[in-house]
Amino acid sequence: MRNLLYKNLTSLDRGRKIIASSEIADKEGVHSIVRRHFAYIIKQIESVDAKRPQPYLYVLKEKNSKEKREHFFCKIKGSIVVENKGKLLLISFIHTLRVQLTISEKLIEKIS
Repeated sequence: MRNLLYKNLTSLDRGRKIIASSEIADKEGVHSIVRRHFAYIIKQIESVDAKRPQPYLYVLKEKNSKEKREHFFCKIKGSIVVENKGKLLLISFIHTLRVQLTISEKLIEKIS
């Protein structure tokens, strides 16, 4: 069994876009949940020297053998400056990825 959820939220007047997806699957005794989230905001700036947020990377990996569970999380933040039609734009973005793996309920029932 596999369930997919996809969201695409766009706000042109605010210069923002959010894309999110979630996938839940049971395959070969493993129940997996994968969630992805991407968002960006566009702002007009006056100069390239304008204050920009610092890039950021966070990674977490957990493995619990006793509970038969694995978890992975990654978060990336950054920004870029672009020029479009003579205007300077600051594009700030964030991307997250979360993966959870556990033993499938169906497999637990077979084992018990």
